[in-house]
Amino acid sequence: MTDHVTDVLVVGGGPAAAWAALKAARAGARVVLADKGYCGTSGATAAGGTGVWYVPPEPAAREAAMASREGLGGYLADRRWMARVLDETYDRMNELATEGRYPFPTGPDGRPLRGGLQGPEYMRRMRILIRRAGVRVLDHSPVTELLTDADGAVAGAVGYRRQAREHYRVRAGAVVLATGGCAFLSGALGTNTNTGDGALFAAEAGAELSGMEFSNAYGIAPEGTSVTKTAFYSFATFYQEDGSVLEGAASQGGRSAIARELLTGARVYARLDRADEKARAAMRLAQPNFFLTFDRLGIDPFTDRFAVTMLAEGTVRGTGGIRITGDDCATGVPGLYAAGDAATREEICGGFTGGGSHNAAWAVSSGSWAGRGAARHALSLGPGRAARRPVTGAGGAGLRPTGNRAEPGGHRAAVELVQAEVLPYDKNYLRSGDVLAASLRTLDTAWSQLRATLYGEGAELVRARQAAAMTAHARWMYAAALARPETRGMAKRLDHPQQDPKLHHRILVGGLDRVWTRPAALTGTGAAA
Repeated sequence: MTDHVTDVLVVGGGPAAAWAALKAARAGARVVLADKGYCGTSGATAAGGTGVWYVPPEPAAREAAMASREGLGGYLADRRWMARVLDETYDRMNELATEGRYPFPTGPDGRPLRGGLQGPEYMRRMRILIRRAGVRVLDHSPVTELLTDADGAVAGAVGYRRQAREHYRVRAGAVVLATGGCAFLSGALGTNTNTGDGALFAAEAGAELSGMEFSNAYGIAPEGTSVTKTAFYSFATFYQEDGSVLEGAASQGGRSAIARELLTGARVYARLDRADEKARAAMRLAQPNFFLTFDRLGIDPFTDRFAVTMLAEGTVRGTGGIRITGDDCATGVPGLYAAGDAATREEICGGFTGGGSHNAAWAVSSGSWAGRGAARHALSLGPGRAARRPVTGAGGAGLRPTGNRAEPGGHRAAVELVQAEVLPYDKNYLRSGDVLAASLRTLDTAWSQLRATLYGEGAELVRARQAAAMTAHARWMYAAALARPETRGMAKRLDHPQQDPKLHHRILVGGLDRVWTRPAALTGTGAAA
């Protein structure tokens, strides 16, 4: 096992991780970043483009930006956090333009347009910035568990370097989890690394989660592809197989109609026939990668009908994640911080979010705050503390079975089981209490079995831990969904289609062998519905 000693360890390689590493290094901390893939190309952002919640500091514009999502999110967001994110995102995008030399386009009036990013170029430049800041990057080095000291504080992590085929250990004064959300290996673009690992690590260290009921996000994609960029489907008309319009189907507020039609075994078609020539040109300029699939298939999406499907995106596009307990994105566990999709976005989105925009702004802002916070904590411990204190591995399921180890490869059956409970539309998207309860019982049984027997070594250990993380994620999701018998934000219940004023609170969830939930009262401006 190779040993490293540092002040701050950042786990992840997307925008939240990159900003955390950059800000921790600039705060004077030694930083190691460990990514499951190659930092700069792995993750959902690097694979596509994204809008950014970038709003100039003009009172009217800021007010409109904050008010735009409050109702959609069930009035669970907090205006103070919204304002903080708008301020931080505005500054960081300007920093990306000046220091990162990102080539933002300009409008007809000559003013820069900083409300969108091309993922590959964005993350290429972020990698350059963190390397210049002195961050040590461990690519293809998934973390498998956190380390804690005798007081329960997080003190680093252990992982496996795929290409070197060796285990490694990083002793650190603080850790930032920026591992992304969980899409359950659904095949959605850029989500093959998003298996919920960070949430599992956090729970094993004693952290709580919040907003996990807001996890039934499904993106529209051309059939047989992975491109779940859905913004442009607002220009689409959806059709049945016989060519008639599919009534009620829409990108926003009408995906249930698409899901129900797909559940019958019929195909659903779309055509972006509501976009005029000006809009078509703007769309190709804004998100050229959206059109790559169509161009390769010889389809003109504005004039040709094409078959579509819906892919689960879980907490990558949902809002739930590790609970944040402070302005610096602390988690309540000493030395542990969370950022990006790994952390709950309820502070700015409440119970609803979409692709890009708020998500991208949250990654930038929470990553920056977590990096600074982690640096402050680590440096406050004094020189040499990270290397001296005794540490213990916090990991459990898939790593330290409580019974007899299963044969290698057991992770495959575990993944197939959890996918069977979370990918189907009639279980996770079109939710009802009886179906949720039945799935949760199945998942609880699966957890007990994998906790007792699942094990792996080397690369198999990484896959076993991913299977455990996905199973835990699904259990937290469904336990929280059962604890919210209403329809609020994106957490829709067919058996409770109305919003219940008595449930105007957040729902915390946690636990591993036994999952628990409890309500959490809103504070600040989030309390006003």
